[in-house]
Amino acid sequence: MENFTGKIAVITGAGSGIGRELALALARDGANVALIDINEDTADITAERCRAQSSDGGRFTVHQCDVTVAEEVSAAATEVLAQHRSNHVNLLFNNAGIGLTESFLNGDREVWERTFDVCWGGVYLCSRAFVPLLVASDEGHLINTASINGFWATVGPHRPHTAYSAAKFAVKGFSEALINDFRLNAPHVGVSVVMPGHIGTDIVINSMMVHGGEADPEMTEIGNAFRTLAPTTAAQAATIILD
Repeated sequence: MENFTGKIAVITGAGSGIGRELALALARDGANVALIDINEDTADITAERCRAQSSDGGRFTVHQCDVTVAEEVSAAATEVLAQHRSNHVNLLFNNAGIGLTESFLNGDREVWERTFDVCWGGVYLCSRAFVPLLVASDEGHLINTASINGFWATVGPHRPHTAYSAAKFAVKGFSEALINDFRLNAPHVGVSVVMPGHIGTDIVINSMMVHGGEADPEMTEIGNAFRTLAPTTAAQAATIILD
């Protein structure tokens, strides 16, 4: 897809990081964007910035949604069609994700499963809800965000990283398998999988919040250090994805 003007894009995790930067880049390129995030306040900020960036008065809608809950995802899909006055979408960015290292053997099962459910289950449920809407378009594309941890299931020898890595391997395999599935059953729809390395975002702090905690000063310091050390910014990553 070379021209985004007038296209309808759906982005999960649109309230910050890569999701926000994708939305801003698409706004500048004339797209209409549905912003999905568990945090409605941050998604509202993204929407305001998109309106400021848009040159032709694009439509930017906000949809509060937990991507691990099928009913909420289905409701968000219905809202998107209604608010964009359409029977289809053109782009789906399955971008929502959380992190934090967690041991399968010694870690908290609820934390492990929450990480896996967001990073893989969110991709699966949103694909179930929105891929039929891509198929209903005359030109569609699915973009799934995996991770370098979908190649290497480690963040070093002293930190277990099983939930996030397992989820990102699943995203990569799902995306690759869809290439042939789309070729056979929906040849006008493309699929891409993105495998970013360390990106300067708020994923550490956001992950703490989603896991039910608060971003304490220590975690804020870690998050700031992560953003400083990351070789690629969220804006650069969004540009790479769209290119």
